[in-house]
Amino acid sequence: MNIPPDLFDQYRPNVGILLFNRTGSVWYGHRVAGSAHEPDATPPHHWQMPQGGIDAGEDIETAARRELAEETGAVTARLLFVTPGWLGYDFPPKYKKRKWRGQRQKWAIMLFEGEDSEFRLDADEHQEFDDWRWGTLEEGPDLIVPFKRDVYDELCRAARPLRDFLAQR
Repeated sequence: MNIPPDLFDQYRPNVGILLFNRTGSVWYGHRVAGSAHEPDATPPHHWQMPQGGIDAGEDIETAARRELAEETGAVTARLLFVTPGWLGYDFPPKYKKRKWRGQRQKWAIMLFEGEDSEFRLDADEHQEFDDWRWGTLEEGPDLIVPFKRDVYDELCRAARPLRDFLAQR
């Protein structure tokens, strides 16, 4: 969704991380059951890529690395690129997130260069995920809560050539 300039400040700045492994698979985390963050989450919509708010004074890469470490425990990742512009979505009417109408996101596309044993979902006191797996890029939009689906569709379309390149190596 394109956010009109006059509404830009009503959308929380956020960073998402699309984490590829060396074969082009994508990291998906299963949201902790009953999460207040996703009131409309129903199976199979409990899965998503890591994401979180950008703190004051943080650049996109710093925020992405912090969120990745907090939510997955992983730190061995190389930043490949950051999406240009912002991708955005509105929160559903019953979803309360302080003063925000929705979120505007930059996406950090990263390559995981560590071992799977590096993932620790309890790395932060505010655990977001209770399980994780590698999956295909294409399944992302079907795993996410419906109000975020358009962002995942656009992100996955844009990342397909990079995934194909990684898969051919």
